[in-house]
This record gives sequence, structure tokens and C-alpha cells, in this order.
Amino acid sequence: MSLKLTTYRSGDVVPNLPGIDTFHSTMLFRMYEATAGYAPILIVVTEGTQVRAKLLAVIRRSVRLFPPSIIKRCVTYGTGEYFVVPSDRKPLFAAMLQCLTEEAWRQCFLIEFRNLSDPIEGYKAFRDNLYFPINWLRVRNSLHSVTSVEQRFSLSRIRQVKKGLKNGAVVREVRSVEEIRQFANMLHRLYSSNVRRHFPSRDFFLQFAPDMPHNNRGRIFVVLYKDKIIGGSACIYSGTNAYLWFSGGMRKTHAFLYPGVLAVWKALEDAKQRGFAHLEFMDVGLPFRRHGYREFVLRFGGKQFGTRRWFRFRWGWLNRLLTAFYL
Repeated sequence: MSLKLTTYRSGDVVPNLPGIDTFHSTMLFRMYEATAGYAPILIVVTEGTQVRAKLLAVIRRSVRLFPPSIIKRCVTYGTGEYFVVPSDRKPLFAAMLQCLTEEAWRQCFLIEFRNLSDPIEGYKAFRDNLYFPINWLRVRNSLHSVTSVEQRFSLSRIRQVKKGLKNGAVVREVRSVEEIRQFANMLHRLYSSNVRRHFPSRDFFLQFAPDMPHNNRGRIFVVLYKDKIIGGSACIYSGTNAYLWFSGGMRKTHAFLYPGVLAVWKALEDAKQRGFAHLEFMDVGLPFRRHGYREFVLRFGGKQFGTRRWFRFRWGWLNRLLTAFYL
């Protein structure tokens, strides 16, 4: 029986689909769809009535002060979710990748694949579609092999956590929509000062919290001082792992409380309590340059390891040039 590829751009027509990978779920599709500046693309491979694979991507629109003022980028986390034996995945990914490339390249200046579980995953399909790789780093804390998350913290991190709590900081999960808004506004101010890091519309977090805790797909934590939110973190859960997607704290105005440290500590502690095997910090940077966020999170005892991200620009000549440079 032949395979059929179907592309969905509207949640109204997306059917119920199997799977446990949050990054390729209909739930995340609808979160993207409800976020201003985001346009999801879901590609589903079926054979008869059986779903064989699915791939979720999102086209993000960023508005900048310098030209080009509006930038569109298509981002995918991983290479999809599959419901076949591993040996049958390669042709399915090749078909979905070609379909996504044809769908996205006319709208976006760049297509990017992140968080690959294996650095050589999908290599031939990427090269056949003119993608080029760049070495990247990932940082992950193992939670299954420790009795407490503080066991691998640096001594300075442990002192900061204790001092922040002693000085009056309170760390907990959000309790209301208003707290979610305050959390998003606080993070937006922090991220806007760093032009290299993307921050979504605050609508994203309003979609994030109400539904995800009931499905054990994610949590938002906040750090408060005198009832004011001064830090926080947003986690997404997929399979046996937790992922710290966004975090930050107002360390310049509340340095003695260490809000950024407490936000990460709470995410790690909660993931440990919920039985996740690992917590991964997303977007920790390139291996050949210093990265402040990576240096910060490594002091929580995680390990860094190498991976790849795959990119494809709209212009073929630029892809060929960068392929020659990086391969």
C-alpha cells in the first residue's frame, strides 16, 4: 500500500494522532497556532488508515529594529515521531523533509532543525535537500542517577539557592492567568536586551499553562519577592525527559535573591520529583565560542555533549558556499 503525505496548517482539520513526543504533538501545534507571529506546519504520513510518521515545524516571524526588519524562520525540534521499526524511518523522514522544504522555503529565509537525538540522524536526506550542518552543543542534567538535584551543583550554586530562600524569595508554580502575564512580561524585558535569543509573543505562555499541567506536558515556575515576580522558568516535558525552554531572573535589581538561579533549581527539583530521567537546557550555543547562558547552567552539574543543527537558506548559492565551508 502506498504512503500518503498530508500537510496541515489549521488546527480545525488536524485529526487525532498517536504519539508521545510533545515536540511533534497536536497540542504544541495548537499552542503555536494561538501565538501571534507563529504559523505551524504539521506533516503526517499515513499508509491506509495507519499513521506512520509525523513532523511538526513552526514558521516564526521576528520584528527587528535593523534591516531586514521582518525575518521569518522555520524551526523544527528533532526529525519527527515514527510508528514503524527504526530501519523504515529513513525514507519516511526523506519524504517529510522534502515536503517541508517545499512548503517553507518560499516563506522563510532560513529553515532550521534543532535538538537531533543523533548527530548523524537524517544525514543523507538533509544533504539531498541542500541543508548544511553546524556543530552545536547541548547541556543535560541526569536526574535518575542522583538522590537530590543539588548533589552535582557547584558549592557556590548551593550557597546561592540557600541564600536566596533565606532572604525571602519564594519559588512555586504559577497559580493564575495574571501571574502568567507577569511572568511573560518579566521574561520579555530580559530577553529583549539580548538580540541573539528569540522570545515568542506573550500569547505563547497564556496557551502554555492552562492545559499542559493536566497532561503532564509542561510547567511554569515563578520566583517571587514580596508578591512581585522577579524570576521564573518554563519547562516542557516529552517522553522521559524535561526541557527547560525559557528562564531568567531580575538579577540586577534583586542580586541578593539570585532569582535566575532559583528558577533553574525549581525546574530541576520538580522534574526530579516527577520522575523524569533528564532535564535538558535548550539553546546553549555554538561549541567554538563562549556562551554566557551555557556557562551559567553548567554550574548546576549538567554535562555538555556535541550535536548538529541543520540549516537551509532560501538562496541555493549560499547553501553551497556554507556547505563547502562547514563540511
